[in-house]
Amino acid sequence: MSQAIDPERVDEFSGRLLQHFNGAAITQLLSVGRQTGLFDTLAGLKPSTCEEIADASGLNERYLREWLNGLVVAGILEFDADVRTYSLPPEHAACLTTAAGLRNMTPMARLFPMLGAAELDVIRSFSEGGGVPYSKYRGFTDVMAERSGQRFDALLLDHVLPAVPGLISKLKQGIDVADVGCGSGHAVNLMAEAFPNSRFTGYDFSENAVESAIKESARLGLANTEFVASDAASLEMTHSFDFVTTFDAIHDQARPRKALQAVFNSLRPGGIYLMVEPSGSGSVESDIGDPLAIFKYTVSLMHCMTVSLSLDGDGLGTMWGEPQARAFLKEAGFSEVDKKKVDGDALNDYFIALKS
Repeated sequence: MSQAIDPERVDEFSGRLLQHFNGAAITQLLSVGRQTGLFDTLAGLKPSTCEEIADASGLNERYLREWLNGLVVAGILEFDADVRTYSLPPEHAACLTTAAGLRNMTPMARLFPMLGAAELDVIRSFSEGGGVPYSKYRGFTDVMAERSGQRFDALLLDHVLPAVPGLISKLKQGIDVADVGCGSGHAVNLMAEAFPNSRFTGYDFSENAVESAIKESARLGLANTEFVASDAASLEMTHSFDFVTTFDAIHDQARPRKALQAVFNSLRPGGIYLMVEPSGSGSVESDIGDPLAIFKYTVSLMHCMTVSLSLDGDGLGTMWGEPQARAFLKEAGFSEVDKKKVDGDALNDYFIALKS
């Protein structure tokens, strides 16, 4: 017997789907605005006509008009119908422009068109298993480097490192530090510049990322950095470091347990490990109230989980959650684990683990 359908629930659900579709469409427009520099252009203009914006940006007027109108109906731009001018309110510019720093949310918008390019490969994996290799995500490193760079510039030196008890004084005196899964190395270079008495090594499996890290270090004139192209699980150092960090790196690993064991082994007795991971409860029913849960599950499916599975890995996924994170750290040998939140970063949890 078929279930009776509540027409009011049907209407409510269809309306919610339309909101999701509109959100996806706006994300595409935001990505275009980011990549063309249009938000920065608009932030520097008085209310202007489409033709004036075309002149200021050097872009095609017809394409501009369609893009501008889409953002008007989305409530992102304001439009004066009497004089046909468009404007970006300063409160909106505070979330959309380069000058906004960490508040600039447009790098996240760039992520979704890129993930969409891998959609057919992900769908194929639903049937065939396996996953989509990192090489399929062209430009992903650049997008993530931009977003993490914003976070590091705003938070790393003033908020993240001071959250680790006693760390700042040790860094000033001089210790050995490693960042595993360092990407383009911006965190390493920021720390190395701020603490010249300490020595910093960055590890990442991407040779292109390592090259970018080395170039930035040279541009800054740093003499206390080293960057190595290596997979986290393959690190074989023993008692080499006093402080090790991973930023959004463990859940991506093909073999996260092995990577954590390598981190533990690399630390000297009394060493500190800072593991930064997307916050999650470990149970979907508890994630329902998380305003970023949809974003994190989608990125997990379309990138983090499938890249791990492409290497015949565990496919841990972005939302592995605090209970499993604590269990993995204990299994690796860490006797003491504390979790903290950092003001300005709603996305991540900060686990501080000590090696006895």
